[in-house]
Amino acid sequence: MSGVAAVGWSLIVMAGTAALGLRLLGANAAGGSLGAMTAAVVVLAVGGTVTPSGDVSAFGVAGAGAETSLDVTPLGVGLAGALVLAHVFLRSLRTGAAAGELAARAGVVAALFVATAGGLAWAGHDVVTLDGARLPRMPAKVEIPGIGDIGGLLPDRIGDLIETRTRVGFSVDLGPTLVGAGVWVLAVLGLTLLASRRGPAACARLRPAVSAVVAVLLVAVAAGLASAVWAAVRDDHPRRVLGAALLGAPNGSWVGVLLGLFVPLRGRAWGEPGRLLPAPLDELLGVSEREPVTVARLAEYDGRAWLLVAGAGLLLLYAGVLAAVRTPGRGIAGCAVRLSAVTGVTLAALVWLTGVSADASLAVLGVDAVDAGVDLRAAPVPALLIGAAWGAAAGAAGAA
Repeated sequence: MSGVAAVGWSLIVMAGTAALGLRLLGANAAGGSLGAMTAAVVVLAVGGTVTPSGDVSAFGVAGAGAETSLDVTPLGVGLAGALVLAHVFLRSLRTGAAAGELAARAGVVAALFVATAGGLAWAGHDVVTLDGARLPRMPAKVEIPGIGDIGGLLPDRIGDLIETRTRVGFSVDLGPTLVGAGVWVLAVLGLTLLASRRGPAACARLRPAVSAVVAVLLVAVAAGLASAVWAAVRDDHPRRVLGAALLGAPNGSWVGVLLGLFVPLRGRAWGEPGRLLPAPLDELLGVSEREPVTVARLAEYDGRAWLLVAGAGLLLLYAGVLAAVRTPGRGIAGCAVRLSAVTGVTLAALVWLTGVSADASLAVLGVDAVDAGVDLRAAPVPALLIGAAWGAAAGAAGAA
């Protein structure tokens, strides 16, 4: 029963977070099913695969086909579910449980979670027909702090073609979704056991560093959410700002941590989707796709980018102090080595989690008419090495 409760509450929280975020963003304004979109977002959050599709007919003439790809993880939804899953799972464990018992309980939870992900794959599909003549009219210019003008992405731009009809659909790929959900739930449970005192005794020496880094990542997300609330209060469209924050606050916060620790990102943006990136990232990627994205280059557009370095440095120093306080003996060398290893692996994982790739192309009668997309990600090996160096310095400083 404890496994059922852990999986059930986790999925309820993820579905609620996804539905609220989509509702605030107005994602169902064009007539799509909020339930199907919620299921698809939850699938993406747990490592599944969603395939979008579409076709267009203009002035009664068919033959325009859209090819799309989407690779993004709404980490706000996944983090909410992971926290609930970890909390309920830990409550069912007794202190000092044998490794076999822990493995059995984790296996039951993982099996239930994967089975439920199969149900989400069945529910996560929909097709929406957008009629240009009937789409609601929106302001031509809509500013969102940190994102910019997204008016060109709104339905009225489609509605400018009076007799244009667009069919937009999405579906969940069952096989990759089951594999992704299995990896996600095992990773969450493994991290939970590593960071908790109820985990196996063999991980006791590594536990202070792991729990400290987890705490730092949560603090970064809390700071991102606070910034979003402040921006929403001052914005003309607070619902959209809050909706985006619910779905993607960890994405932005953890990319900020990577940049603040001097992990270079590479990316490119073309067409309207690039304007959804936070400013000044949208301007930077629009200028050159060959040079890496760094804090120094961002500071050329906005000097406040250097605050990322100060914030990330303080977070790691906090992790070093927290790990040292929780480590018996507080040996400087030991604290530095353990926090170095954990921080390096963490930054490499963040590179994988925060990567964004979206591409859409429209071909009319075999001729490419529109091509737009965005791609932003970092390389894991440099992130691993940079994280190891920062972790060693923070671990030594915290134990000193």
